[in-house]
Amino acid sequence: MSAPAYKSFDQSLTEFDNIASTIPPISAEELNARIAKLQGLMSSAGVKAVYLDTSTSLTYFTAMTLGASERMHGAIIPSSGAPIYISPAFEEPKTQTLITIPGDIAVWEEHEDPALLVADLICGLDAGGDTLAFDPATPFVFSSPITAHLGSRLKVVGAKDLIAQCRQIKSATEISIIQAAMTASLRVHKAVWEGLSEGISTTQVTDFIAAAHAKLGMRHIFAAAQFGEATAYPHGVPYAQTLKQGDMVLIDLGAHIHRYCSDITRTYVFGQPTERQREIWILEQKAHRAAFEAAKIGTACEEVDFAARKVLTDAGYGPDYKVPGLPHRTGHGLGMDMHEEPYIVRGNKTPLEPGMVFSDEPMLALYGECGVRLEDIIYMTEDGPVFFTEPSQSIERPFG
Repeated sequence: MSAPAYKSFDQSLTEFDNIASTIPPISAEELNARIAKLQGLMSSAGVKAVYLDTSTSLTYFTAMTLGASERMHGAIIPSSGAPIYISPAFEEPKTQTLITIPGDIAVWEEHEDPALLVADLICGLDAGGDTLAFDPATPFVFSSPITAHLGSRLKVVGAKDLIAQCRQIKSATEISIIQAAMTASLRVHKAVWEGLSEGISTTQVTDFIAAAHAKLGMRHIFAAAQFGEATAYPHGVPYAQTLKQGDMVLIDLGAHIHRYCSDITRTYVFGQPTERQREIWILEQKAHRAAFEAAKIGTACEEVDFAARKVLTDAGYGPDYKVPGLPHRTGHGLGMDMHEEPYIVRGNKTPLEPGMVFSDEPMLALYGECGVRLEDIIYMTEDGPVFFTEPSQSIERPFG
């Protein structure tokens, strides 16, 4: 197999257009349906209100995106009725412009205690339930004083399960946005492969990935480039590497459109692969495929992990998380967060359902030598699993 036709990073950038601006965002109708689903779950669980902090869950239910700070800023979702937005008083004009789902804004001045405001508002709601559920992303510095002010008036629990029941099942619109993000990021991946040259640094590669995502109109999240021995370590090494002939290359990257993430990893060799490199690459490919084939409607998430791991342990690697072998879970859910429910890991007995989205990435790590990770994202349909991106065909043909 000949090397890819070389194309410089600068040349590739000229060929990228803003595609993100052509993708419609989530509609207000769908946002309202999400809130209604959450409120139905809350009513069944006796939850009076859910407090959403400046997290992706706030965006998921209301389309409001806020940056985390030392000031309390978020929303209360009652078990019935409209959201109540919490805002510092001087931020109210900005908060008003961010509202897509109508609701009142409750403000607090700099000298006031916003935790007391939130506690009193929730207790005074004309909504059923005897419990406050906190968004799991709520900082302790906020949840603790709210809880203290509630005293014995309401019970307090986490909202993780309530939120996951909504977020881990993606709608057709969400799937289409993720598809757009994945397709665009795969173009960036291919451009990296075409632009590699001897002596290039991992820093140059990650800088290009960030620039390419920006040119596509996406919000860049991360890029990891690992060469040679560094490919053995799941999250790389804390120093730059320089590419040379025969190096294993591992590129992992992600960006988002309307907060919906892409996440793709490719591993290949710069130059001609050795028989050893080809052997471990093919084994990783088999584990990757085994995970896909195990992903059936109704199957527990952990069974997907077991299937991928068995391929590696049958070949003499592991067992369990031992290295050389697979040192981490086989996959993670993906949506507005890069890592979210459902997790593809031992102990997660959640059955797979249509609309679930998760990664297939059972890495084969050989510390001190090299590693191979092939990561594609799966979405579940009524008929079974589908990849957003075409998996690598071979170590020589990572992009078909």
